[in-house]
Amino acid sequence: MAFNMVVLAALSYGVYMLVTTNAEDNGLSGLGRQEDGPGLVDRLKGEARSDVPVKEQYLDPEGVYFGAATENAPYDKKELNQLAADAGGIRPSMTSFFLAWHQKFNPYSVTASWQHGTLPVLTWEPWGGGRQNPTPGTVLKSNIIQPRYRLANIIDGKFDAYITKTARDIAGTKLPVALRFGHEMNGIWYPWAERVNGNHRGEYVKAYQHVYDLFQQAGADNVIWIWAPNIVRPEPEERLEPLYPGDEYVDWIGMTGYGVREKSPEITFGATMKEIRTFSDKPLMIMETGAQIDDDQLAWMDAFFPWLKKHDEIIGFIWMQKDRDTGARSNWRFTSSHEVQQAFQAGLATLELATGPAKTGGGA
Repeated sequence: MAFNMVVLAALSYGVYMLVTTNAEDNGLSGLGRQEDGPGLVDRLKGEARSDVPVKEQYLDPEGVYFGAATENAPYDKKELNQLAADAGGIRPSMTSFFLAWHQKFNPYSVTASWQHGTLPVLTWEPWGGGRQNPTPGTVLKSNIIQPRYRLANIIDGKFDAYITKTARDIAGTKLPVALRFGHEMNGIWYPWAERVNGNHRGEYVKAYQHVYDLFQQAGADNVIWIWAPNIVRPEPEERLEPLYPGDEYVDWIGMTGYGVREKSPEITFGATMKEIRTFSDKPLMIMETGAQIDDDQLAWMDAFFPWLKKHDEIIGFIWMQKDRDTGARSNWRFTSSHEVQQAFQAGLATLELATGPAKTGGGA
């Protein structure tokens, strides 16, 4: 234990020095910019002061969040700088990254995100990881048949130690973290879906609520909870409401949806949004999106930002800036062609983007 404390102290000091020697990062035009208050260094010190950000300040943003999922997020500042340049000089306000349950949570992922001026968005996947499916329409059995990660094992407490340790580590960062647990549960391509891996109906909600309760017991009140199904297009008969844990367990409702041979994001997201609104009025967040390279890609991109501006219930979107070589099932990058990139830049420039905590937000 003493050794661990020494290592933790050394790590904290290293982060402190890194931020101190890169103070210009605190002046980025993204979410983390604090124009007339203390920067990340003061946050890392853990001081109890009213200008340390708290999650309530970010639940209802003034403007739209622009997020991105990139290969080396959330650690690579050069990658983020290049993305901002590709987006026409506009920096993202969210950094999206993934963690499977055979991996340990690294608290520096949170401080690195804030150092870059972005709200960290962690997708927490209760599985042992998987391999890339050979084609978009094929799911490897090894990716969904993982008995260790059956929902019943989560409900029965077999992962409580891991969940509690992660919750305490997240709480220890003292910074807001958006957490998407067990996403796309209405599909059949992950082992936490109720229709695969020996799971049963009703178990997803119980597992989600169990994880949430353990976080509350660990004092992780800095977490923004995101329940995030896939759009209903691939599995139209799978109803969403039976998979919903309840408003008291959710801050935002997310959606995964990509433009695939569709000319409009209304075709992509409309049916899902309509169904969600039958059981919850929580703010909506597009957690993963992009447009497939096909004959409709440019039309979909041209339509995306005007459509987004018509739906003020959608408080943000995260672009999947990856391709098959970097972990995505297709090339979703907005830089896939010059014309698509131009359309993305032009559309993004029309949005009123969230660049900081809401003025109505409270303090710690």
